[in-house]
Amino acid sequence: MDKPTLNGEMLTLRPIRASDAEAVWEAVTDDEGRRLTGTTRAFTRGEIDTWCATVADLPDRVDLAITLADPTDDEYLGEIVLTDIDEVVRSANLRLAMRPGYRGRGYGTEAIQLVLGLAFDGLGLHRVGLDVLSINTRAQALYENLGFRVEGRRRDAYRDGERWCDGIDMGLLEDEFRAGQLD
Repeated sequence: MDKPTLNGEMLTLRPIRASDAEAVWEAVTDDEGRRLTGTTRAFTRGEIDTWCATVADLPDRVDLAITLADPTDDEYLGEIVLTDIDEVVRSANLRLAMRPGYRGRGYGTEAIQLVLGLAFDGLGLHRVGLDVLSINTRAQALYENLGFRVEGRRRDAYRDGERWCDGIDMGLLEDEFRAGQLD
């Protein structure tokens, strides 16, 4: 599958490339980002370098760097990913991660809207799912505002320091996406 470039008002989403490795490294070593996404695995810099250089070639997924729409500024602000794309079931999972300095600016909202357009209009999917940690109430509110519905809760599925927190499963169906486009 060719990896697309998507253009919005504020953002351009483009395939991740080797030159993004330094910014990706910053994101995967950010303590607060790791906490809010439940990331427990420690990556090496070599793994990140290899990942950025090769992820665009992997099947069944679309990994896109979030950058500003300004063609003179191609800085990696974060990433948005459709994983586990199943063409038979017509479903995928969504993941969003922003670098520390770019959270809370509306970039995630536009990135998700662009990727949902790709998922439902470009890839012909029926369902996009995700999970969000119960401690990440801002992200859960964002997903709900975009039409995702809570589908379940996995109790004590993640660690938050010495405490446990729940994983909240959410999903958006094609007809719900289309109805949201009419609002």
